[in-house]
Amino acid sequence: MLKLWVALVLLVSAVWAADPGLERARLLYEKADYAGSLRLLESLKERGAGVWNLLGRNQFMMEDYRKATEAFERATALEPGNSEHWLWLGRSYGRRAELASVFLAPGYASKTRQHLERAVALDGRNIEALNDLFEYYMQAPGFLGGGLEKAQGLVEKIGAVDPVERCWANARLAEERKDYRAAEAQLRRGMELAPRDAGRVVDLAKFLARRGRGQESESVFEQARKLEPNSPVYLWERANLLIEQKREPGEARRLLEQYLSVAVKPEDDHKSEARRLLGRLKGI
Repeated sequence: MLKLWVALVLLVSAVWAADPGLERARLLYEKADYAGSLRLLESLKERGAGVWNLLGRNQFMMEDYRKATEAFERATALEPGNSEHWLWLGRSYGRRAELASVFLAPGYASKTRQHLERAVALDGRNIEALNDLFEYYMQAPGFLGGGLEKAQGLVEKIGAVDPVERCWANARLAEERKDYRAAEAQLRRGMELAPRDAGRVVDLAKFLARRGRGQESESVFEQARKLEPNSPVYLWERANLLIEQKREPGEARRLLEQYLSVAVKPEDDHKSEARRLLGRLKGI
């Protein structure tokens, strides 16, 4: 009984100790109000690892990747055993690698891999870290630590956490190996496992478009629309495909405008890019 009472006291103490400013900032971040969240965080006198992590996330979403890197480095220094800090530090270096010169990009890419591997090592059930590391292995050349065999080695770990994500990973590998039948089968299996997830339907629609099966792709996109008309994933990906294919600019504009009007979570937030694309389309 005494042990239970002590545990309850510690739990209540932890709840009361949570900084209400940090919680308000977290809510603003989840609503994609990054500037508002950042202002709140910058006003806090005490900055623990959680504050530095959220500061970094806001800066990342506002495309200030250098400051984001600095914030996540502070978070990892304070809590080196936290997988989430290393994941976001890896993501920040990844974006810097994409935008850097040919001289700096390889160094940033190597840091991306190292930090993502650290995130996975610390928490083998961190599905976002697993997925990001899988994508790194898929895209990076061998001299930067990438490769299909390394990606293959993560598939079962991904599947142990999320069977639907395993289907997506297997589809990515199959498509890269030009086994298009297997890739399509895996995407359809993912749809079966998550029948209410419009994003899985969109994955198949994009694959069919890449294979030149335009009519089928249109039909599957329509399935996604009926399933979830205001899905940010559907609106964003459909608009992007139309722009990439240089067709139906009016429909692409409409989809982008609808996308900008719906609430999005940070993981689905491409609104800055959507505004840039919309500006280009309006000039056509």
